[in-house]
Amino acid sequence: MLQSGTRRRVWRANRRSCPHGAMATVVAFHAHPDDEVLATGGTLARLAAEGHRVVIVSASDGWMGARTEPGADTRLDELRASAALLGAARVEHLGYADSGHGPVLFPDPPDRQRFVRASVDEAAERLAELIRAESADLLLSYDACGGYGHRDHVHVHAVGARAAELTGVRVLEATAPREYVRLVTGALRALRLVVRLDEETQTWFTPRAAITHRVNVRRYARQKQAALAAHRSVVEGTGRFARLMRLLLAVPAPVFGLLLGREWFAEAAPKTNSSSEHAVAADAGQPVGPSQGSAEAAS
Repeated sequence: MLQSGTRRRVWRANRRSCPHGAMATVVAFHAHPDDEVLATGGTLARLAAEGHRVVIVSASDGWMGARTEPGADTRLDELRASAALLGAARVEHLGYADSGHGPVLFPDPPDRQRFVRASVDEAAERLAELIRAESADLLLSYDACGGYGHRDHVHVHAVGARAAELTGVRVLEATAPREYVRLVTGALRALRLVVRLDEETQTWFTPRAAITHRVNVRRYARQKQAALAAHRSVVEGTGRFARLMRLLLAVPAPVFGLLLGREWFAEAAPKTNSSSEHAVAADAGQPVGPSQGSAEAAS
């Protein structure tokens, strides 16, 4: 359990996290197929390996057009393959279409609504039903910026926060240190490893001082890399990060682990009282001062 009076502590997800050695259920809520890997893949693999039940929920199916179009199931099929590699027990789609990224928000396809147009309450109730059905101990969602500001990611934050209000589930928001992201994106631009990258990194992700958990997932680098490779349509596509993703898949797993071997979360302040036990404990950790960064999980 997170202990009061400490700002950052070691993050552990193991049998001591729950009373009487019980396992926990973690619902990871994401915007699109492939986000589960990039934002939380190592954490999910670690949780599953330590015996916890992992459920992945994708708000959208990653498809812009109608579900009757050829290839409409591709992204969800890739999500299921990725989830299997990470050890997830269940995968669900909330039923929405991808909203796309860019200045134009296209009309809804004929058979479903774009996620960003869904009312927060409606989408949150769909998510809350899954949380209740799973008796979930923890919800993984996104920070208020939606990471890098994608409209669907920002909506995940709002919907996840509302679902937590409805259920009382504990929330950790996947994020990254804003200061670190600025350095990395600057280097990526210089190396031309990303294209069409917005110049808004000053407001992306979360200030380092607000991050509460830093998770060491280097041990699960091979699983995370394999799960990323499962998203072939994205990796082989022409998206803004496709070239970078191909490079990440080309490097040896130990190098991949050095590059993507940490994942970060900020604990959301509860807005309702919850009687549920929590999935992630912070036992045996030492408080860290604001200038020292977050405590690192033992691996």
